[in-house]
Amino acid sequence: MSQTTSAPAPSPARFSDVKGWFWPADQLLFDWFLARQDRTPQQTGDLLELGAYLGKSAIFIGGYLRPGEEFTVCDLFDSPAPDDPNSAEMGRSYATLTRRAFEANYLAFHTELPTVVQAPTSVIASRLRPDSCRFIHIDASHLYEHVHGDIEAARELAAPDAIVALDDFRAEHCPGVAAAVWGAVATKELKLICITGTKAYGTWGEAEPVRTELLDWLKSRTDLWHGVEEVAGAPLIRISGKKAEAPTPPQPLRPALPEAAAAPAAAGTAAPAPAARTRSLLARALGGRRDR
Repeated sequence: MSQTTSAPAPSPARFSDVKGWFWPADQLLFDWFLARQDRTPQQTGDLLELGAYLGKSAIFIGGYLRPGEEFTVCDLFDSPAPDDPNSAEMGRSYATLTRRAFEANYLAFHTELPTVVQAPTSVIASRLRPDSCRFIHIDASHLYEHVHGDIEAARELAAPDAIVALDDFRAEHCPGVAAAVWGAVATKELKLICITGTKAYGTWGEAEPVRTELLDWLKSRTDLWHGVEEVAGAPLIRISGKKAEAPTPPQPLRPALPEAAAAPAAAGTAAPAPAARTRSLLARALGGRRDR
């Protein structure tokens, strides 16, 4: 496991304090796919996230790490980008991104950091074993060349029947992501299982058994709309999560103190008794007047 790189940043008191774009519908699907893998003994492997921002989805994924497995997070953090277009993107979107903040957020919920690779995601295939990862989340660059490379690396690193989640595949400001994702589908290499408003979920393994189980689960959810249509010769589940009820969030290692206890009286100063506090308020309201 990686060690922290500098003095700790302020820790979040609850999962909702961690900044990021990880919506309830996708939290539900991450939970469903990862919990399904827990119920499938033959589904083994490590966890991988490409692009971490401040750690919201990484904190969530880390809760499904099993004994003997490894969770790897690859992100540039504060390192220089490998080329000018990527550098410009980092400056526009992630100017405040720091590894220190990621570590502080993650360690508020887990006792150990994941393995952190602070480098362009293009190095990840050389750092991990082929066929080793059972769940891969791609959420790094929005540029076509980089996303295409991330998908190719994920295919190489994916264990049999691994699940890959791809972020921003339909956002209007990320046409490069859409081109890379649908290009992988068009070649018949990537088999999409379902899509939400922000992420696509697929596999290079057998998609139909997963699709069938997912449809059964969706029928029980009144907070998720779903439909099925044929895309590129295969069924694709469309999911709308506008009313999605998020699963129980990861819990911090040190729960937040009640608000009253979080702001104790100054050392050596006793809090005023209720009666004395009332008299003080009354005196201020009367402006300090006395009977003459």
